[in-house]
Amino acid sequence: MSKTPSVVMIGLGYIGLPTAALIAQNKTYVHGVDINPDVVETINQGKIHIVEPELDIAVANAVKEGYLKAATTPVEANTYLIVVPTPFKAKNEPDISFVESATRAILPLLKVDDLYIIESTSPIGTTEKMMKIIYTERPELKGKLNIAYCPERVLPGNVMYELVHNDRVIGGVDEKSTEKAIAFYKQFIKGDLHQTNARTAEMCKLVENSSRDVQIAFANELSLICDKADINVWELIELANKHPRVNILQPGCGVGGHCIAVDPYFIVSDYPMESKIIGTAREINNYKSFWCAEKVQTAKLEFQIKHGRKPSIALMGLAFKPNIDDLRESPAKYIAQKVLQGANDEEYYIVEPNITEHKVFKLTDYNEAANKADIIVFLVSHNEFKSLNISSNKVVLDFCGVFKK
Repeated sequence: MSKTPSVVMIGLGYIGLPTAALIAQNKTYVHGVDINPDVVETINQGKIHIVEPELDIAVANAVKEGYLKAATTPVEANTYLIVVPTPFKAKNEPDISFVESATRAILPLLKVDDLYIIESTSPIGTTEKMMKIIYTERPELKGKLNIAYCPERVLPGNVMYELVHNDRVIGGVDEKSTEKAIAFYKQFIKGDLHQTNARTAEMCKLVENSSRDVQIAFANELSLICDKADINVWELIELANKHPRVNILQPGCGVGGHCIAVDPYFIVSDYPMESKIIGTAREINNYKSFWCAEKVQTAKLEFQIKHGRKPSIALMGLAFKPNIDDLRESPAKYIAQKVLQGANDEEYYIVEPNITEHKVFKLTDYNEAANKADIIVFLVSHNEFKSLNISSNKVVLDFCGVFKK
């Protein structure tokens, strides 16, 4: 039996689908929208197209019970959530065209007192821009809708828990909109809901991830210095963190993912003169990936000089962080591509235990790669790698602290 949905969720990706499943778990009818017909078909079969613990069960139950349905076009509802990507144009300028397209798609459906919420990471002022579009096209609704911004703040691999228990920042274009959005989220979220305005909520999301990026940049910069100074950066950071007011993060081969490696540019693009530390942190973290790729090339040449033959090389990990399947903005993937561009008949083993296949890379089992390779390059600190017994005759480049030796 067809039910009129209470919520239309536009975007069924890493955030949209879990959020839709959470709302549906609470016996609220959700109409999910995605432009990819394969995604829509998969969800309507009660299956998922992304890897996230507990999500498969939530989606299967929601679809089976009739509380979640997917389609390629929206329908009329009371609440509309925009959870679509915000990629970049040239020169790291944010592209809000997907948010605008999603907004225009629901314009004919909007009615008095509807709730419209953007969750997509957006430049400051995006919510107000969308409000202007809505009221320009539907002037009879001016002042009669509830328009708000509420960014997600979840950790891949623990999304279903954090969606419920994390605090949220909710900012409306006016007080009535904020209160309406808070009342909506209260139905599903146990964390505290913090009230503000739309611009502050937009900035809060960007600042949270920019802060992480700056802190990681400090750790990555330390790793560059320690490499030249012949100091073990992992030991150094562990010792420095014994200070009661010091908490240095761990270095890696760069910064990836759809948030930390991206969100700072939303600030830098709009405020280039004021965001010096934020912009420099982005440069450091991007450079670290290039530096890692250069280190692999150097190790390859040194091996060839020492042994009179070309080495076989294992590149361990492609995801943007440990123990997930998400390769978006992954520095490990960039390094693998960069190293392979300089390949000269060496044998390479590409490893990513969290996916079964990749359209560019031929994947190898991590045990096989570690056994066969002369040079083992750890790009992501997956749990599987920590149990490996590495022969002493192997050259190991550990860019992510798998062994921290």
